[in-house]
Amino acid sequence: MRREDKSKLVDSLAEQINATPHFYLADISDLNALDSSDLRRACFKKDIKMQVVKNTLLKKAFEKSERNVEEIYDILVNNTSIMFSEVGNVPAKLIKEFRKKKDRPILKAAYVEESIYIGDEQLEALANIKSKEELIGDIISLLQSPIKNVVSSLQSGGQTLTGVLETLSKKES
Repeated sequence: MRREDKSKLVDSLAEQINATPHFYLADISDLNALDSSDLRRACFKKDIKMQVVKNTLLKKAFEKSERNVEEIYDILVNNTSIMFSEVGNVPAKLIKEFRKKKDRPILKAAYVEESIYIGDEQLEALANIKSKEELIGDIISLLQSPIKNVVSSLQSGGQTLTGVLETLSKKES
């Protein structure tokens, strides 16, 4: 690869790092071509952009980006792929699902919700992080619950009141 091509790649990666709120670094070595294709297809279906990149170029892209991810530099060894996602927990769920069949990809690090997670043991915690949409849904459910109880009580109370009035009217006759 020529120097200017490398420079373009570094600039492109730095732009993606700045533009995407979440990214995961994973080791996909030891996956054969078929498994790699399956992983790429799964990423595409989940709206994750996956790219295999040289560690030196990735480090330069991190240095050029606006993100402070110096903690990640130490894990940039061996084969590294980067997964960009708009939703923080989707790549973790994808890796977890994919590893039911294969022993890779191995999570090296992740940048999620402006926090850095290092090591494969963080995979479970990352998969359980709720996305912004999930949190909003939970809050709406919590807010709706008391309102639903009041409406339900009023509706059942109205039927009870109607029943009492009917009974009283029949009694007087």
